[in-house]
Amino acid sequence: MALSVRQQMTYWGIAAALFLVILWYLGPILLPFIVGGAIAYILDPLADRLESLGLPRAAATTVITLVGVLALTGAIAFLIPLLVDQAQALILKAPEYFGAFRDWLRVRFPETAAADGLIQTTLRDLGEAVRARGGQLAQGVVSGLFGVVNALVFIIVVPVVAFYLLLDWDNMVARIDDLLPREHVGTIRDLAREIDATLASFVRGQGTVCLILGTFYSVGLIAVGLQFGLIVGAVAGLITFIPYVGALVGGVLAIGLALFQFWGDWLSIGLVAAIFAAGQFLEGNVLTPKLVGGSVGLHPVWLLFALSAFGSIYGFVGMLVAVPLAAALGVVTRFAVSNYKSSMLYRGSAGRGPGA
Repeated sequence: MALSVRQQMTYWGIAAALFLVILWYLGPILLPFIVGGAIAYILDPLADRLESLGLPRAAATTVITLVGVLALTGAIAFLIPLLVDQAQALILKAPEYFGAFRDWLRVRFPETAAADGLIQTTLRDLGEAVRARGGQLAQGVVSGLFGVVNALVFIIVVPVVAFYLLLDWDNMVARIDDLLPREHVGTIRDLAREIDATLASFVRGQGTVCLILGTFYSVGLIAVGLQFGLIVGAVAGLITFIPYVGALVGGVLAIGLALFQFWGDWLSIGLVAAIFAAGQFLEGNVLTPKLVGGSVGLHPVWLLFALSAFGSIYGFVGMLVAVPLAAALGVVTRFAVSNYKSSMLYRGSAGRGPGA
C-alpha cells in the first residue's frame, strides 16, 4: 500500500533534518569531499566529451586531473602570492587614500572641514577600519579554507576525491536512480534534471564568465598601469555572478584608485573606465548569452540570502552547499507552486467541471 502524503512528508522531513545535522557536526571533515565532489560535477561534461572522442573514462579522467593539478600548482606558485601581496598592500594604503579624499573635500567643500564633523570622522574611522578589519578578513578566509584541515591534507585529498568521483560519476548516478522510490521516480527524475540544468547553467556557465571577466579586468588594468590592478580585477570577476554588482564595485574601486594615481592624466582614467564598460558589454552581449543562457531560476537576492544564511550557520562549508541547495529549493518551490495552481485549493469551485 502506498504511503500517504503525510507519511511521505514525515520521512522526507526526517531525511532533510538528518542532512542538516550531519552537515553541522561533520562540516569540517566533509570540506575536502564537498570540494572534490563539486570539481567532479563541474568537470563531468568534459570527461563525457573526451569519452565521445574515443578516450576510455579512466584515461579521460587522468588527463583532466593532470591538467588541473598543473594549473593549481602554477596558481599556488605565482598567482596566489601576488594576489595576497596586493591585497595586503591595498589594505595598508587604505588610510592614506581616505586621508587624501578627506583633504580634497576640505579644499573643494570647506564647510565639511570641521575636524569633528561627521564626514571627517566617518572617513577617518572608515580608513582605520579597513586596515584593521582587512587583515582579519584575509586571515579569516584563509583559515576558513585551510584551518579546518591541514593544508597539505586538503591539497592532497581534494584531487584524489575529485579523481575517483569523476571516474565513477555515471555509475553513481545510475545507482542513486535505482534507489529512488518507484512511485515517484518520474517526478524525481524531472526535478533532478531541472536542478541539474539550473546548476549547470549557473555554476559552470557563470563560473566561466567570472573567470574570463576577472582575467580581462586584471590584464587590462595592469596594461594601463593601475596599482593593485590584479586584485581589483580579481574581485570584480569573483562577484560578477551578481548582475551589475561586479562591474559596479570593481569600476568604482578601480576609478577611485585611478583618480589618486593618475590625477590630471585623464586619458589613463578614461581607459580604466573604458575597461569596465567594455567588460560589461562583453558580459551582457557575448559571455552570458553564450555560456549561461536565459534565466536559470536563481535570483541574485535569493542566492545572496542562501549564501548568507548557510555561511553564518555552517561557515565555509555552508557557503559551498548554498548554491546547489538554493537551486534545488527553487526548483522544488516552482514545482509546488505549479501543483498548487492546478489544485482545487487554488481554483476552488471555479475549477470544477460541469458534472463535478
